[in-house]
Amino acid sequence: MSIQDEIAEQRGYLLRFARLQLRNEAWAEDAVSETLLAALARPQSFGNRAQLKTWLVGILKHKVIDALRKQAREVRVACTSDDADGSEELDALVFRNGDHFADLPADWGDPEQNLRSRQFAEVLEACADKLPAAMARVFLMREWLELPAEQICKELSLTPTNLYVQLHRARLRLRACLELNWFGGRPAALSP
Repeated sequence: MSIQDEIAEQRGYLLRFARLQLRNEAWAEDAVSETLLAALARPQSFGNRAQLKTWLVGILKHKVIDALRKQAREVRVACTSDDADGSEELDALVFRNGDHFADLPADWGDPEQNLRSRQFAEVLEACADKLPAAMARVFLMREWLELPAEQICKELSLTPTNLYVQLHRARLRLRACLELNWFGGRPAALSP
């Protein structure tokens, strides 16, 4: 399979990522198209130093950031912090007396070795896909796009406190999902 075919196969994943961040079908399509054109224009810069998907996401991150900056004046996405998404119940399961873990965290072994695992990356991606859309967007902006908190607050009209609450809840959900689907001994398939 040629590099062009391999790049084209990643379009669906890149489009989901861009839609989640940009919340606009046309902007997402544009960002992905620009990413694919950039990758196809210089396939030699890939050089197999990373996974193809990682390289493409790296390009897409810059395109998404550019699109967010370009479109910042046109659209404001309102995120609310209502707890209708069940976050309170999850907090109650994980914490006792508000801030102490109910059970000690599981021994996760060597996180660096697991992080390198392709299966782990797939499970992590599936867990991130299960996050509520607003929470996933905040988490991806902070952790994957590596945007500073101030910029995320400005882009989404959030207070810093609300941002950190959303990030905390996203991390808790990801942790619970990973403990169930990866560290719980069943890394090959996600639990229903």
